[in-house]
Amino acid sequence: MSEAPLPPTRWALGGAKTVGYGERFAELIADGADVVGEARLADTLVERGATILDAGSGMGRIGAHLLSLGHHVTAAEPDPALVAQSRRTFPDLPVVPLEILALTPEALAAAGAPLAYDLVVCVGNVLTFVAEDTEVAVLRRLGSLLAPGGRILVGFHLQQGPSTARVYAPEEFLADVAAAGLVVQHRFGGYDLRPVDDLYSVAVLSGA
Repeated sequence: MSEAPLPPTRWALGGAKTVGYGERFAELIADGADVVGEARLADTLVERGATILDAGSGMGRIGAHLLSLGHHVTAAEPDPALVAQSRRTFPDLPVVPLEILALTPEALAAAGAPLAYDLVVCVGNVLTFVAEDTEVAVLRRLGSLLAPGGRILVGFHLQQGPSTARVYAPEEFLADVAAAGLVVQHRFGGYDLRPVDDLYSVAVLSGA
C-alpha cells in the first residue's frame, strides 16, 4: 500500500512569491556579500570531517561552504528550481531533491546518502515554511537522523520574516521541540551568538 502524499509546505503554497529567493542570493554572492554566517556557527559545532545534513538547503550556499571546510555534506531541497540552481552553482554539493518529512532511511539509502549525521543544519527560515501542523513531525524526523551525540542547528525570523512564512513564537517552538523528544542546548538571537531577542531565533538542539 502506497503512503499518503505529504501535505504541501508553506513554501510550495507561496508560489511566485518565493521565486526571488534564489535570485537574490545569487546576486549577493556575485557581489561578494557575506552569506555564510550560519555555516560559520555550524562549523564550530562539529569536528573537522563531520557528516552534515543541510535540510532545506535552498540554492546551496551553506552546504557548499561547509563542504569547502572539509565536511561531508548532504543537501536536501525539494524545490526543483533551487535544486537546479544549487547543482549549477555548486556542482560538488550532493543534493537529495526531497523535503524533510520524505527523508526516510529508505530514501536516503536510495540516494546514496548517509543515514545518520553529526549535525543537521536547518536554517534560513526552513521551519517556518514547513506544512501547517507538521512542525513536531519535522523536528522529530530531524532528530531521527542524528548520529549519537549529534545536534541540530535551527534558525528563523521571529519578526519581519518572509510574507509566506508562519510566525513561529518562541514558546510554540520550545513546546514543539519538547514534543519531538529533543532538548534545547543553547538559544541565541543570531548566528553571531548575541543574546536572545524578539527578532530572530537560533537554537542548538540535541536528542533527549
